[in-house]
Amino acid sequence: MDIRTLRYFVEVVHQQSFTRAAEKMFVTQPTISKMLRNLEDELGSTLLIREGRRLLLTDTGRAVYEHGITILDEFRQLKAELIDINHLNKGILRLGIPPMVGMMVARPISAYHQQYPGVELKIAESGGLAAQQAVMNGELDLAMTALPVEDEPRLATQQLFSHPLCVLTPRSEPWLSRQRIDPVELGEYPLVIHNEDFALNRQLMHLFEACNVTPRIAVRSGQWDFLAAMVQTGVGIAVLPEPVCQRLDEKTLMWLPLNSPLQWQMGMIWREENYLSNSARAWIECCKQYWGA
Repeated sequence: MDIRTLRYFVEVVHQQSFTRAAEKMFVTQPTISKMLRNLEDELGSTLLIREGRRLLLTDTGRAVYEHGITILDEFRQLKAELIDINHLNKGILRLGIPPMVGMMVARPISAYHQQYPGVELKIAESGGLAAQQAVMNGELDLAMTALPVEDEPRLATQQLFSHPLCVLTPRSEPWLSRQRIDPVELGEYPLVIHNEDFALNRQLMHLFEACNVTPRIAVRSGQWDFLAAMVQTGVGIAVLPEPVCQRLDEKTLMWLPLNSPLQWQMGMIWREENYLSNSARAWIECCKQYWGA
């Protein structure tokens, strides 16, 4: 058994198809079929059985698959370490950035690229909870998300910046005469809010529960600008970080401080027990220097 055969087998299980796995691995379908037959011959056991269009793992197949995932992850870490040792400023940094933060990281990314031009940044835009899971699965090296991170002690964190939350409303009555809004009042109005895979959504749900508020959710979205458009058209009000609100049109929208100690705290997360590449460490330092963390 070698790494390449193990990689082919795991990809077949993921794709549930020999053909799609072959396309993903840039080989022919007969090549994968032959290598998996050889693997079964070597182990003296069937690994996969077909049931209709599905590929099911046998008991042996499940053991090979589960250990294979671990072996391939350790092999990727080994390769990352060797690349760092031999090529210092070269490599790939896989970084998760929530849509709300994209507008705030342009300058740190520019500074990082100027200092480390050989490092390719692969950026995935997703909510904080989805990015957290991607870090845990080894799909991302680092991700930015709202802190604190709950229920995952294996994640290391580095806080970068913190801003108050505001309630975004149309620039009209009854809001024009208001100075701030209490959390308990949010239950009186329709809300437009981020999807469940955003950490900010989870924090707001905790706030509502603590204040005994039942939110009237009108629209969910992963895009802050879409939420702002929904507020502008009168669908509901939104709770957004102050820096996001400051980018919106003051002629049609206004934002009032949310009377709560809850803050939009953004930080970097990574899997603590994993090898953290020099390129990832450099990105953390770049962010700390930019935001003065």
